[in-house]
Amino acid sequence: MSARLFTPIALREITLPNRLVVAPMCQYSADNGVMNDWHMMHLGALANSGAGLLIVEATGVEPDGRITDGCVGLYDTATEAAMQRVVDACRKYGTAKLGIQLGHAGRKASSTKPWEQASHGEPLPKARAWQAKAPSAVPVADHWPLPTAMSDAEIEALPGLFAEAAKRADRIGFDVAEVHGAHGYLLHQFLSPLCNKRNDAWGGPLENRMRAPLAVFEAVRRVWPAHKPVGMRVSASDWVEGGWTLEETIELAKRLKDIGCDFIDASSGGASLAQKIAIGPGYQVPFAEALKREVGMPTMAVGMITEAEQAEAILTEGKADMIAIARAFLDDPHWGWHAAIKLGAEIELPPQYRRVLPKAWDPARRHATRS
Repeated sequence: MSARLFTPIALREITLPNRLVVAPMCQYSADNGVMNDWHMMHLGALANSGAGLLIVEATGVEPDGRITDGCVGLYDTATEAAMQRVVDACRKYGTAKLGIQLGHAGRKASSTKPWEQASHGEPLPKARAWQAKAPSAVPVADHWPLPTAMSDAEIEALPGLFAEAAKRADRIGFDVAEVHGAHGYLLHQFLSPLCNKRNDAWGGPLENRMRAPLAVFEAVRRVWPAHKPVGMRVSASDWVEGGWTLEETIELAKRLKDIGCDFIDASSGGASLAQKIAIGPGYQVPFAEALKREVGMPTMAVGMITEAEQAEAILTEGKADMIAIARAFLDDPHWGWHAAIKLGAEIELPPQYRRVLPKAWDPARRHATRS
């Protein structure tokens, strides 16, 4: 019986060759939102990692929506052309299907790159900073600048920004789109009562707090080709008393399913520095399991999944449908190859590299002597 991790999964008319996903990982290395040779090198390697799907890092739908001044964007001809160049190379020489994560940082925008401060995610110095906006004028922390509370007109324009980025992503040739509604960024800020203090149609009861994220997703789904899947990454819990909860996430996922969502990428946290996360191997898997059970939608498990056997067990026990891995791929860009060997599976890989793997994978080498 073949390893579950390396069996295909169909999402609409796109079939991923296996259930291993390279999670989106910010590189903080773009030039004014424009991808460069770093992204060619980084994503090119991960396109040949053994994963069935490679999701490009959180991509800002407008310049002010980037997390840092080094984050990637997709909002004009320059950002689109640069991303096209990278994607074309990944598609020509890689083995993975390609996805993009579209997002907006909200009050977390205008942050430093991780290596610029002793602690990750400090506000940019004033000379480089821009004005962040959010559902409410609630800062990330006491020492952060106050974000501007978004007007009705700005909120109503948000779905259009995501939709335009999605159109560009489709032109570029991405197979999968993911809307970023997690980690304390703008859509999560609307959802979480820790961030959203509005008393109008966009805040207060759950129905109102879901309004903007659902409108954004619906706008993306409307312009994204019907044969291609769109999912959403969510923070299933704020890990803070009085914050966003798993029960609310389940309700959101049900609503997303009704408007055409194809999968849920279940992460957590990011809305508050007061979060108390019980970190350990696979600590977020119960969220994916609960969403899969309660909503009946394919789920992606992510978070401290580092071993092939661990990933396989999550799938065979029915806790999730896909496994997303981030840091382990940074440590070992061929993590997928090594996982396949451990689990006794075979995967597609470039002919240039086949000599380093078992001869059984390459019929031309099965009876050849090692060169």
